[in-house]
Amino acid sequence: MARAVGIIPARYGSTRLPGKPLIDLAGKPMIQWVLENAKKASSLIDVFVATDHSRIFQKVKEMGCEAFMTPSELSSGTDRIAFVAKEIDAEIVVNIQGDEPFLHPEDIDRVVHLLEEDPVPSVGTLVKRIQRKEEWESPNTAKVVVDENGYALYFSRSPIPFFRDGKAKDMFSQYALYKHVGIYSYRKDFLLQFAQWSPTPLEQIEKLEQLRVLQKGYRIKTAETPFDPICVDTPEDVARVREWIQHNFIER
Repeated sequence: MARAVGIIPARYGSTRLPGKPLIDLAGKPMIQWVLENAKKASSLIDVFVATDHSRIFQKVKEMGCEAFMTPSELSSGTDRIAFVAKEIDAEIVVNIQGDEPFLHPEDIDRVVHLLEEDPVPSVGTLVKRIQRKEEWESPNTAKVVVDENGYALYFSRSPIPFFRDGKAKDMFSQYALYKHVGIYSYRKDFLLQFAQWSPTPLEQIEKLEQLRVLQKGYRIKTAETPFDPICVDTPEDVARVREWIQHNFIER
C-alpha cells in the first residue's frame, strides 16, 4: 500500500456561508462530521485540515486532530492542500471536500486505489451516473466523458456528449452519462507541480480546475461511485441537512 493521507481544505470566509466549517449540525461543527467520516477510510494513514483561520485551527486541535495554518491569499483548496502536503511524508494526497458532512469513506478508498493499482494516472477522481435530464443540462453540474479504461477525456459544464440523433429522454436508458464527483487523489510530486502552474485556457473558460491536468497532457483516472454527495453551500442547504439528520441519521 502507498502512504496516503487526506487533507481537508477549510476556508473561513465563504461568500455565501461565512464560517461554514464551524456551522453546527446536530451538535457538531461541519468540519467534525467530515473529519470523523474521513478517518474511517482504511486507505489513509492520517487526515489533516488546512485552514486560513485560527477558530477552525483551534476547533480541530480540540478534537485531537492535526491542523495546519495556511496563507489566506491562497486562491483555491488545491493550493491549500499543496501548501500543507510539502510538509507531510506521503506518496498520495487526497483532497477531501470540507463541505460534505456525509462523506463516504469508501469513496476515499476508491480514489486512492486508482493510483495504487495503475502507474499511469497522476490524478484519481470519481464519477456518478446522471439520471435526470435537468442535471445533465445544468451548468452547475460538471459532466465528464471517459474512455473504455476509465480515463477522463474531457470535463464540461455543457451537456456532453451531444446527442445528435434521437430524443434526449432516450439517452439515460441507452447510454451511461456521467457527472463529476469532486474528490481527488494526487501523486504528491504531481500535486506540488500542479500548484505551480498557471490556469490553462480551457480551465479559465469552463471554470473547472481539473482541465488544467488534461491540457498539460497528464491523465486523470475515474471510478464510478454509487453515492451522491450532499454539499453545504447556502443557508438553505444547512436547513435541509439539519432536517435530514433529524429524520434519517444513523451512525455509520
